Amino acid sequence: MKFLSVHNHETVMDGGYLQLLLAAPFVLGLIIYLLILTKRKDQQTWPLFRTVSWIGGCILAIGSVAGPVAELAHHDFRMHMVSHLLLGMLAPLLLVLAAPMTLVLSTWKVEHARTLSRLLRSRYSQFVTHPVVATALNIGGLAILYRTNLYSLMHEHMILYVVVHAHVFLAGYFFTVSMIYVDPTPHRESYLFRAIVLICALAGHGILSKHIYAYPPAGIPVPQAEQGAMLMYYGGDAIDALIIFFLCLQWFKATRPKSTCKEKKYSFV
Repeated sequence: MKFLSVHNHETVMDGGYLQLLLAAPFVLGLIIYLLILTKRKDQQTWPLFRTVSWIGGCILAIGSVAGPVAELAHHDFRMHMVSHLLLGMLAPLLLVLAAPMTLVLSTWKVEHARTLSRLLRSRYSQFVTHPVVATALNIGGLAILYRTNLYSLMHEHMILYVVVHAHVFLAGYFFTVSMIYVDPTPHRESYLFRAIVLICALAGHGILSKHIYAYPPAGIPVPQAEQGAMLMYYGGDAIDALIIFFLCLQWFKATRPKSTCKEKKYSFV
């Protein structure tokens, strides 16, 4: 693959192969979800909201790693931050709300569903979806990306570029899963505990964005760093507000008198 210099300190890959590599898992995930949905015996019982959420999440994730946004993100820190918000925050939220594990468990054969259930109950699953661990992976990973030379290095090495983007998405997905329980979650934490960890995560995300504003990453023009930091701060707050909404909605439903079956049928969380 060919490399192009950017800002005298970073290089990026020119061509569609890298974008295709990053977009492929989300394209495959979109196809598999829709195929599984068509195999349900009673498709009308699956909420349209969840299907739309999965399609929207996959499209946003694809758009963040392939296409115009991804191209501009190579040399414009502001567009890089837009890509970060889509790939690491908004797309994971929509994918979690789509309840993919619930769909799979309700459609697969019993023996396959049991295998998936064992994986969800495993110690590894418990570890990566614990609110504290997921927050550390999410906010800590971003701190390493922007407070070290990793941001520059990932534009010079294809493998590192792919690993960083994979981490951003997975860390965002595990963080969202750890905060709002849509799919079956054997390892449950209390609402109060998750709320406290979420507040800490919001603070960490805000502090990091302010630090980027004051101390731009090496090689990034000051105006771009400032605008990118503002996008991270305010855009992150907007998406975090949605997580807060769904967490509080679940908390409210869990503590109020039992709802009727009809109300539960049309619930989206």
